[in-house]
Amino acid sequence: MGFPGTWMTESESMVYRVVPKCACSTIGQIMYYSDHGVFYDGDIHDARQGLHKWARDDSQPIIRANVKTHASYAFTCVRNPYSRVLSSFFDKICGIQRNGKRYRGNLVPLLVQKYGIEVGGEDGKEGFDQIRSFRRFLLFVRDTIRWRRPMEPDIHWSAISGHVSTFIVNGGRYDKIFWTEQFDDGMQAVLDHVQTPHAVDLANIPRFNESEGHGPKRLHPVEDYFDDLSMHLVYEIYKRDFELFKYDFETPANKMPIGEIDLDEVHAKLGD
Repeated sequence: MGFPGTWMTESESMVYRVVPKCACSTIGQIMYYSDHGVFYDGDIHDARQGLHKWARDDSQPIIRANVKTHASYAFTCVRNPYSRVLSSFFDKICGIQRNGKRYRGNLVPLLVQKYGIEVGGEDGKEGFDQIRSFRRFLLFVRDTIRWRRPMEPDIHWSAISGHVSTFIVNGGRYDKIFWTEQFDDGMQAVLDHVQTPHAVDLANIPRFNESEGHGPKRLHPVEDYFDDLSMHLVYEIYKRDFELFKYDFETPANKMPIGEIDLDEVHAKLGD
């Protein structure tokens, strides 16, 4: 199977397993800058050169050889399941994408028809009942993950642990897993362990949020979107994420981790 979703600097200073909706645009740009001294002009996800990616055929043997021998510092970044799935809803379902179209073409009409979800007008920004629509979206997410219908689960809302695990199962090992919510501390810890052609000063690195502005503004605090049923669905879908990455399931209002990530536990439980 290899190492899907894995990026590596051309200098092989560091290896990163991308987890969608977990600061991946900023991390990718930091990696690119650390090699080239400039940021990629555009969305780093579109870069076809300057950064090794598993999606590039010519990068695969280089990434495979590095990861299999653990030649470079390997890391990933995770996020609170409550805020991540909510962000996916506003970005991918309600928002208009970079190409000026809805995400995945006929997905939104399907959700409107089958689940009664509202998303606002053509610009994705008209008023609608955000809380009601989001809770219906959660039912759809559960259906895709549990029964793989009416479609396969999407990478933006499938469990973080699923993304993280492919790297381990296929022979990789993480040196660091850090939280989006404590990004500067986590990313600095990575940079402290690697030698890069160009120094990275995190204090002067902009945040590259490529999804920002695509959709309507969230009108309510995170916790308002989750009633008892919604929390039950989130736990059913993301139980492993809460447990392994030490997030607070009981309190949707608390986005911060409540314990330290145990790398040995992550490797043991996701290495099956």
